[in-house]
Amino acid sequence: MSVLVVGLSHRSAPVQVLERASVSGADTPKLLDELTRVDATSEVSEASVLSTCNRVEVYAVVETFHGGLAAVSRVLARHAGMEVGALSPYLYVHYAASAVEHLFAVAAGLDSMVIGEAQILGQLRTAYGLATEAGTAGRVLHELAQQALRVGKRAHAETGIDAAGASVVSEALADAAGALHGLAGRRALVLGAGSMGGLAAARLRRAEAASLVVVNRTPERAARLAASVTADGLPARAAGLDSLAAELALADVLVTCTGAVGTVLSAGTVAEALGRRDTDRPLVICDLGLPRDVAAEVAQLPGIVMVDLATLNERLAGRTEGDAVRAVREIVADEVAHYLSAQRSAEVTPTVTALRRRAAEVVDAELLRMTGRLPDLRPEVRDELASTVRRVVDKLLHTPTVRVKQLAEAPGGDTYAEALRELFGLDPQAPAAVTTPRAAGAGGAGAGPAAGTQRVDGIALDQIPTDGLR
Repeated sequence: MSVLVVGLSHRSAPVQVLERASVSGADTPKLLDELTRVDATSEVSEASVLSTCNRVEVYAVVETFHGGLAAVSRVLARHAGMEVGALSPYLYVHYAASAVEHLFAVAAGLDSMVIGEAQILGQLRTAYGLATEAGTAGRVLHELAQQALRVGKRAHAETGIDAAGASVVSEALADAAGALHGLAGRRALVLGAGSMGGLAAARLRRAEAASLVVVNRTPERAARLAASVTADGLPARAAGLDSLAAELALADVLVTCTGAVGTVLSAGTVAEALGRRDTDRPLVICDLGLPRDVAAEVAQLPGIVMVDLATLNERLAGRTEGDAVRAVREIVADEVAHYLSAQRSAEVTPTVTALRRRAAEVVDAELLRMTGRLPDLRPEVRDELASTVRRVVDKLLHTPTVRVKQLAEAPGGDTYAEALRELFGLDPQAPAAVTTPRAAGAGGAGAGPAAGTQRVDGIALDQIPTDGLR
């Protein structure tokens, strides 16, 4: 069993495709059930889904690479309402060691649109929690998720990667500040009272906005966020969705990220708001929803400055790495090596246990035979002989069993366990249940597709980036 990652992000797919593939919190249990459902074609034993404003990724524990890739791709394509062949050019794949490295990099903020953003840790924790509730996170994903969260915390604690507190929200508001010549004294509107809404409110307060209105589908949540913001020093109030056009007419900047499945703000509503405005200042709309909250036609209306995930991705793509990013990459590499070493060491334990059990069975059989041949042997002599034989066997096994655990920590170390099983005729089924396939040997990475394989269940493998499948 090995870990497989199949996903798409702002780096591999346009926003239009990401919108179709995005998975809401309400839809996640259904998707997890599809991924792990036991049927004739099931290849996935564990699964979790990470869906954020710039990525959709499935982390799965699979029996085989090809079967797992085909199964996960089918589910993602079905969810996105696309054919597998149409979706596959936008997918990337990581397997075995490469999957571990990718997850740790994601947790550390290295793969985010805004490098170093800390929100990903909360999103990873939520994804793991949903998988746990659905019963699709087993031992492998549990250990991997806990380790990834620890790596992310270490990266933020030991480096300055998040010194500026950058996030998609802060970058969007930076663009808004440029269009409005600063946010100080501006009237702000936040659509959505979730974590992104709270982050936007905090940023607007620090930017010295004059006032804030919070609009949310659930009035109670809007009221709670408004009260919290007011307590922190920024005058805020809650409003209902039915007053959105009126509130938009008074605002200078709107930040929206609702997590809704469809469009929340139509071109008609925005046009109505523009007709009520008494200022010639532009209205800046920061649409950070995936799928998008604002209708695409809104960007064409006069007086509108649109900031969305596509424009942010284009602006941020060319940023160069600094010392903090390089330091985090070193941390990730160190943590990956440590995790894989620990996994290889743990995987040899069943073989060592089987060897000691076999030795104990042989000793017990020989002592029983001795009792039959020498029935008159005094009990104290029999006990001393038994202790002596057991000590001899323990001493003979001590060095090879300790050494094989040490050797197993190095890349390719699983071959030593295989040698023990072969030499001593151990039952291969017991240790094989918790060891990785032989294809995951050298370097800890999976062997990936077999030579000459071009398509798996309609998926063109040469169209999918397979970093680490070496």
